[in-house]
Amino acid sequence: MRGNEMLLSERATATVDAHRPRGRGGALVGRAEELAALEGRLRDPGVRLLTLIGPAGVGKSRLAAAAAHAVTRSGAPPVPGDVFDAVRTPDPAGPGSVADAAAELTRAPGRSLLVLDDCDHELRPSADAVAALLDGGPGITVLATALEPLGVYGEQLVPVAPLPVPRPADREDPHALARVASVELFLRRAAEARAGFALTEENAGDVADLCVLLEGLPLALELAAARCRSYPPRSLLSRIRRRPVVLSGGPATAPERHRSLAALAAWGCRGLTAGQHALLRRLSVYEPGFGPVAFDRPDEEHLDALLDRGVLALVPDGRPGEPGYTVPEPYRSYGRDALEAEARLDTAADDHADRYARLVSAAAPRLGGTDQAHWLGVLAAETPNVLAALDRLCHRGDEGTAAATALAFREVWLARGLLREGTARCDRLAQGGRGVPEATTARLLDLSGELAAARGDASEAVRRHRAALALCKRLGDRRQTALVTAHLGAALLADGDAHGALAALEPSAATLESLGAAGPAARTAAPLAGALHSLGRSRKAREALDRAREELRRLGDGRGLVEALARSAELSTGPEQRGAADGFLREALSLCAETGELTLLPYVLELFALHVLDTSPAQQPRVVRLIAGAEGLRERLGTRAPEPRRAALREALDGLRARLGRTAFSTARAEGLALDADAAVREALSAPAPARGADDTPAAEKQSLTPRQIQVAMLVSEGLTNRQIAARLGLSEWTVVNHVRQVMRRLDCSSRVQVAWAIGKWA
Repeated sequence: MRGNEMLLSERATATVDAHRPRGRGGALVGRAEELAALEGRLRDPGVRLLTLIGPAGVGKSRLAAAAAHAVTRSGAPPVPGDVFDAVRTPDPAGPGSVADAAAELTRAPGRSLLVLDDCDHELRPSADAVAALLDGGPGITVLATALEPLGVYGEQLVPVAPLPVPRPADREDPHALARVASVELFLRRAAEARAGFALTEENAGDVADLCVLLEGLPLALELAAARCRSYPPRSLLSRIRRRPVVLSGGPATAPERHRSLAALAAWGCRGLTAGQHALLRRLSVYEPGFGPVAFDRPDEEHLDALLDRGVLALVPDGRPGEPGYTVPEPYRSYGRDALEAEARLDTAADDHADRYARLVSAAAPRLGGTDQAHWLGVLAAETPNVLAALDRLCHRGDEGTAAATALAFREVWLARGLLREGTARCDRLAQGGRGVPEATTARLLDLSGELAAARGDASEAVRRHRAALALCKRLGDRRQTALVTAHLGAALLADGDAHGALAALEPSAATLESLGAAGPAARTAAPLAGALHSLGRSRKAREALDRAREELRRLGDGRGLVEALARSAELSTGPEQRGAADGFLREALSLCAETGELTLLPYVLELFALHVLDTSPAQQPRVVRLIAGAEGLRERLGTRAPEPRRAALREALDGLRARLGRTAFSTARAEGLALDADAAVREALSAPAPARGADDTPAAEKQSLTPRQIQVAMLVSEGLTNRQIAARLGLSEWTVVNHVRQVMRRLDCSSRVQVAWAIGKWA
């Protein structure tokens, strides 16, 4: 007999007393938590049927065998009722009988465990057969392994996932990398294949990339590790990156499906319907993490079946309010090979590109309003697919659509720190795009200028904006000309030309307001306020920011509001303004977390760190962590702060190093460098807020000025501006601003006039 009932006519084998099933060598690696949890569930007398489900090659059989051994009398502490007195594992491919095994276990005293391994395809028992087995033996517990659930009432499922793969932070320390489960398994098997193989600084990155490429699938890792006898990791990575299913060479004693990834994928796809096969193949061209954009309404009937089988998987860090999916290896490569064999790979790639072009186009209008955070999250999660779509659009000669898509992706390039990637795409399309209109080229140049400014390259931003402006003026597009002029003004301000910035920003803001472009006009207020403040018109700068914050809140533009809040904090000087500055910066930090803003976050963290240093001297280790956290983020993003702020941060760090001592300073700095964006925001927001309306700084500290602060105070009393003081003392203007703040705080002054009066009393 074959089919669903075959398993009930096969003979039982001997009691399991080994760690693993026959023909599947190697100790269990990286499954300590899963094994402990599985043991606990098996020891529960109320559990009758446990099914380990997961993709082929994930290690279900090894985990089941290890758990079975752990809960037998010989493998576990003798706690009455907590272990099994008898365990049987029939060989599904042999002439044994599960019925005989069940009958034997029914007669055995105490509890018994029946392990049904590989319940797939023709070896899969029917739900009725398993239910009858359980009804006939009240003392029997069944532990099964299968690609998908058996479908028996009361069945408890235990999903078995691939092993964890290295994170970016793990790559920085070879010792930490070696403790990652997928790397540990690879290293063990590689050492078995080639004596003396070990993780080194030279091969660590390649080993990590191999584990990520193979997505932690244990069988794939073992097949790859076995090839280390012929290839070093770098060569092996290059070989299988193009087509992972080429991996083969499993043990001769292993089942046929475990001897190559192609055979494993074919086994996992057996039994799928034609519709399920078609959907899987189409999804194989998508990058991991794709969302509902990939599916049409008829696909819904196939979705659960693919998820149950493990040939489609959910990704844990998807998008706001909706799941993300991936076709794991080796099914992705297997599906692409099938499409190529059917001459349908190009059609699937074109469909993918068109879907993402439509998604980005539809989402773009929502990126400046109340749904901004949601749609930024959606598009950010889809970034790998958007980049693949841009490549495909260019490959097929549709540069016009590619350019429109790149422009519609503007907020994501900027918010998520994709600055170099975005610049490269804009440059490629602006310089060599066939079918790209001149107006679109102007917008591409303008966007590339914004990206250059976000990186901290102000002079390059000015050059690009001027090129865009020349095109806009020739085309007579008034709105776009005003937008580009505003961006040019912001770049000029960052480049140190406050007069030029003001000359560009004031008329562009007025034009945008007259054209009804409320959002862009409000965003112009932050650089405009910076220019006004630099030229001594601080009251007008604060008024512009007050109006902009109100408008940006009304529009729901969180990203624009972050910059306006940060600029407002910069302009909130003096003891009476500490509470306001603190509130501005905390709101900006919260908005960064809400919108996923990365590019502006280091700027806000730096301002907040200097603010905390000024208002809460006891928080010095936190200040070091925040400055280091901003530095680490900038390094990962490839950005740099303006020189005046860098000088202020260097001076602050020098003072903190002297006050904290080498050990405490180095510890705090290392902790800060390890912070990711979310952790850096949490670190900042956990700082205590300064008391409003009161200055709790010790009187002795208020009256004590450093020699440099005395110099600055004397020049303030002479009526010099910050810029004039900076020129006189050879300091940066930003450093002078911070000295003036310290002087005002320590002398308990709220204005420069009061500083002059206090200095006059000394004289």
